[in-house]
Amino acid sequence: MKKQNHFLLTVFLLLLLAFICVSAFAQTASSQTEERRERNIDEIKAEAIHRAEVGQYPLIGLDAGDVKEAFNSIHTRDKDEWAAAFMGVADRYMNEAKSLEKSDPTKANADYIRAWRLYSFGRWPIPASPGKQRSYEKAIEAFLAHARFWDPPLEIVRIPFEGKEIIGYLRLPKNANGPVPLVLAVNGLDSRKEDLSESFSAILPFGIGFLAVDGPGTGQNPIKVSENAERVLSRVLDYIATRPEIDKNRVAMHGVSWGAYWATKMAIIERARLRGASAQSPPTDRFFQKDFLMNSLIGNREYLFDQVPALMAIFDNVKTVDEMAEVLPKMSLVKQGLLGKPMSPMLILAGVRDTQVPIDDIYLLLSKGDVPKTAWVNPQGGHLGRQVGVWPDPRIFKEVIIPWLVRVLEPEPAK
Repeated sequence: MKKQNHFLLTVFLLLLLAFICVSAFAQTASSQTEERRERNIDEIKAEAIHRAEVGQYPLIGLDAGDVKEAFNSIHTRDKDEWAAAFMGVADRYMNEAKSLEKSDPTKANADYIRAWRLYSFGRWPIPASPGKQRSYEKAIEAFLAHARFWDPPLEIVRIPFEGKEIIGYLRLPKNANGPVPLVLAVNGLDSRKEDLSESFSAILPFGIGFLAVDGPGTGQNPIKVSENAERVLSRVLDYIATRPEIDKNRVAMHGVSWGAYWATKMAIIERARLRGASAQSPPTDRFFQKDFLMNSLIGNREYLFDQVPALMAIFDNVKTVDEMAEVLPKMSLVKQGLLGKPMSPMLILAGVRDTQVPIDDIYLLLSKGDVPKTAWVNPQGGHLGRQVGVWPDPRIFKEVIIPWLVRVLEPEPAK
């Protein structure tokens, strides 16, 4: 009888253990599913307001009160409803700015900036509806109105390309003695050349100019992402070489996220024309694999919402996740046989806790090529190396990126 009781107790304990394991697995799976779920509108509102309050991307520079006011008119995730709400708040600042241009230009400029940021968030992450497209157009209008106050001025350049045109923003330092060095700046998935132009104005006092363009598949770029879409950026380098005000032997490139992918690729294929390239969180290989798409990008919470839909939109004829999984691997720099080839010097910035571009891609890039690279890797940082309250985007730009670009673009010592 004792043996039988002991046997039954053993069976009971084994069943209990199995139940605990299955429950734990189910909870883990459920947690992972929850993490991959896109935020609902209430979650988006709460997170967006929080990010505005702490100055976190993509709400850097937005007033939390303006964001709350816009959200009062948003009750669903409808794209046009979203755009209309933010345009409604932005329009007020836009109209006020126009009325104050002559009487109070300082206030008018501040209003244009406020309107631009609101319109830009109204089209975020991509202008995927008529309303969001309208908000994007208004964002460009407000930004260019703001840029009219700049000295030295902003020049809109239009570069012919395959029957279309590349639109860029060029700004050169004042009172230059001879041709000046230049940074070619390329945006990421959801930022735009307007954002880069605002940031890179800080490099002008160092005697360096910039040309900001939208990357393939984004903004006003004339082509979508493909295995050879970097040709649009090579065409920009061709144009730069025609400008006598620019020293074509002192050109560097900067890219963020997807723009960092292009900066890395250009550092290899255009190394003869680039003095160097800085890249924030450049995807190189693992990012493009199906498992990373399915297990990290879908429902990514570091991204505010809709990262994968935004990603699909930069490609031609990609409408489903399965189609995305089929196209992405072709973009890998390993698959394309580029990593390991000679390249320009690089500054590579990243965060170990980045959930949008795996840190493995950064370590892989650092180990390849023929010249030493400079690495700035934040152990506590997320995407682009940013760390809320410690290493926000503006600090990284001012203290890490600008100084490196200034050094790499210095004149070569006389022989």
